Amino acid sequence: MDGTALCEVRDCTFAYSGEGAALRNVTLHVRAGELVMLVGPSGCGKTTVTRLINGLAPGHFTGTLTGHACTGGLEAGRAPLESYARVVGSVFQNPKTQYFHARSTDELAFPCENAGMPAPRIRERVRQVAARFGIDDLLDRAIVDLSGGQQQRLAVASAAVLEPAVMVLDEPTSNLDTASMARLHGMIAALKADGVAIVIAEHRLAWCTDLVDRYCVFGGGELLGTYTAREFEALPAARREAWGLRVLDVSEDRARIAAISHLECPAGGAPVLSTRGLEVGYRKRGMLRRGRGAVFSRRIPDVDVYGGQIVGIMGHNGAGKSTFARTLCGLQAPLAGTIELDGEPAHTSALSHAAALVMQDVHYQLFAESVRAEVMLETVQRGGGEHELAAARAQCDALLAELDLFDVADRHPMSLSGGQKQRLAIAVALMGCKRFVVLDEPTSGLDRAHMMQVGALLRALADRGVAVLVITHDDELAAHWCDRIIALD
Repeated sequence: MDGTALCEVRDCTFAYSGEGAALRNVTLHVRAGELVMLVGPSGCGKTTVTRLINGLAPGHFTGTLTGHACTGGLEAGRAPLESYARVVGSVFQNPKTQYFHARSTDELAFPCENAGMPAPRIRERVRQVAARFGIDDLLDRAIVDLSGGQQQRLAVASAAVLEPAVMVLDEPTSNLDTASMARLHGMIAALKADGVAIVIAEHRLAWCTDLVDRYCVFGGGELLGTYTAREFEALPAARREAWGLRVLDVSEDRARIAAISHLECPAGGAPVLSTRGLEVGYRKRGMLRRGRGAVFSRRIPDVDVYGGQIVGIMGHNGAGKSTFARTLCGLQAPLAGTIELDGEPAHTSALSHAAALVMQDVHYQLFAESVRAEVMLETVQRGGGEHELAAARAQCDALLAELDLFDVADRHPMSLSGGQKQRLAIAVALMGCKRFVVLDEPTSGLDRAHMMQVGALLRALADRGVAVLVITHDDELAAHWCDRIIALD
């Protein structure tokens, strides 16, 4: 191992059990105080590199490793997984997957308790970390009540509480708004200033270009090239786009979003979906199910959504966008006001029948044993003759091919990458014949090519007369594909 490097991946080839090689002959290193960004299309091997660095592969994600992956003197496949806890802090794409406690302060204290620190030292360390990363306002709160951005900041602070020499972050901004990304930027800058070696696997690049020292470009499990920040920024935009990478500057996209915000609805025709005096949220219930007042509520401006339109719903983390989506789709009743479907007040059952919802956390809506079976699930449940099922299967396979999922049609949905799972959930929504489709962060974890691909599919859906609502923080998706933007801020 290079004596100046805290992380070194040398000539590594790794194949998950029962699968082909996810990485081939990869070599890279990261020094103290350096931020290295791993970039490339979905499924290119970025996440596997992070797992070699933090010991999760092959320690937890079993497979065959050749070559050497060494982090702080710990070698992947040889060092016990628990020995990485003090050396590497890890932050995953979905912070909910790494919480062990219900309350934020307990979560911050948990690594210290595992390390055997005395109680007074734990309290002092929690106070120091909260002050260092500016999250004092998040202490002593229920984690489920935190917004997505707040949960991500808590995850970063928890990963840093033992002062690791290395931090690994996998798609940390996939579901964050602009303000939350700015706060995360500040936390990463503080870690870098403390001399921590930082590795980030990421699609959204614009939020931290000023902090990156080197970019490692991946494709097909191979390292295609390593570039200093200056070299990378000097590359032709077309070359970065050919690699499937997002833009380095979203200022033009944000100008476009501002221009289409609150545009007037099209003249003529009747809206598919309308809201009038709508208030969304949820209440606590007593033991006898008596209302105890709203825990969260949000007034929604009156909205008319027409067939043939893609309407973007944007706003900060915690603004109520996902609650709005569930209410529109009939998964929960509104606190007040009405939702109209084709001009008539609609109850939750009518809305759920007319709607397709692609959730932000797609794990909640993947049930079948294979990718193809997942897309065909609703068709099979409806029943039908042999001819109908054959036609549906042909439609399914065409859709999978269009979304670059045909090659994994027989795999279990939970074996897919995050981006592949997201595209699968979209395929399920597109397979149904619905009056309107609501997508909650459909491009989280997607590279540029697949983001544009999803946008094109949404446009094709809208062109068939379907009303499409997209809840998103993705400036590029909103600017390129939305006809109107409704801001909930």
